[in-house]
Amino acid sequence: MADIKELTVEEKLRALYELQDNDSKIDKIKILRGELPLEVGDLEDEIAGLETRISNLKDELQELEQAIKDKHNNIVESTSLIKKYEEQQNNVRNNREFDSLTKEIEFQTLEIELFEKRIREFTTQMEEKKITIQDSENLLEERKNDLKHKKDELSEIIQETAKEEDELMKRSEEISQIIESRLLSAYRRIRANTLNGLAVVPVQRDACGGCFNKIPPQRQLDIRSRKKIIPCEYCGRILVDNEISGDITI
Repeated sequence: MADIKELTVEEKLRALYELQDNDSKIDKIKILRGELPLEVGDLEDEIAGLETRISNLKDELQELEQAIKDKHNNIVESTSLIKKYEEQQNNVRNNREFDSLTKEIEFQTLEIELFEKRIREFTTQMEEKKITIQDSENLLEERKNDLKHKKDELSEIIQETAKEEDELMKRSEEISQIIESRLLSAYRRIRANTLNGLAVVPVQRDACGGCFNKIPPQRQLDIRSRKKIIPCEYCGRILVDNEISGDITI
């Protein structure tokens, strides 16, 4: 491999052109996968959210069950107190004691009514949560099936393109090694700022192959001479002439 400092401008342009061609092929492979990686990630996040939601709902359901048990125990206690107060009324010595016991009985009766009301409310909430849990579990099962299909589809595509992508990645790394760091950084920066990932483009029909703005005749002559790196004055992409091939002959 030639030393980076020994590369001529033409050799740098050829290296950049091949790197662009190579990286564009990698981009096409990633496009083939489409939105699948994002869809897989979104499904995994949704599944995690559903599992957390179901777990929380089940905890709330247990709390409601315990609350109903507690209210039933409260009813038993209040019923016992009423019975106790009624027995005491049979042995009172005056009306004041009788009235006081009557008030206690009325209070415990109201407490029982309140406990029963709470039990009905908690029971209704439990039924609603059970329905929500069932719906969430059904949705969870659907999303898990969706995730399996998406993962299988993605895995199939990856398997079909893995070898080609691996070879392209290695070749891109090899080419990158012979391009000076300043030029390589510029290439990567331009690629990152374009929607199609094109940082090196040929002049086509007297125009930039990236933004399609017209290139002046004198500038086209400079590009064909391959004596210096020339960027498009409109989009900043590195321009090469049509005869530059993708092979590095150094």
